[in-house]
Amino acid sequence: MSLDVTVAVPFRQHGATRLGEGEFVVALSLDRDWFSPDQAKRLIDLAAGRGLVELDDGDVVAAFDPADVTVPEEFEPDASVLREQSAFEQILDACVAAGIEKHTAVADINDRQSRLGLTAEAAAVLFARENDIDVTDAAQKAKSSLGE
Repeated sequence: MSLDVTVAVPFRQHGATRLGEGEFVVALSLDRDWFSPDQAKRLIDLAAGRGLVELDDGDVVAAFDPADVTVPEEFEPDASVLREQSAFEQILDACVAAGIEKHTAVADINDRQSRLGLTAEAAAVLFARENDIDVTDAAQKAKSSLGE
């Protein structure tokens, strides 16, 4: 997914895992010209919501090792990176990141959904948990979207 790659770029650019929010915004908006400053701030919020970064006293702190992220040479994120992912999309991404083929995960989730009469999100949570993939945040998001 390009969100993790996009978030890794400013950290890699500065050779750090902690940047001031301003440095992070400048790296994405002025240095790279990928986003407006407001969009770069939105990206920080999205990344924090996905657990990619933590906000600490005005700093953006990577919750992963940016050096471990492969950034393609001509990488440039598109506007879709600023769209908040649904719980289903987050779970599917976690499954793919864990090494499960996307089409396999989708087919299995769809099968569970139809057989058990579940929402797509509930079927995806079951699939992920049965494959020992932690999707606690996305599962909570799916649960709250049901109105508890």
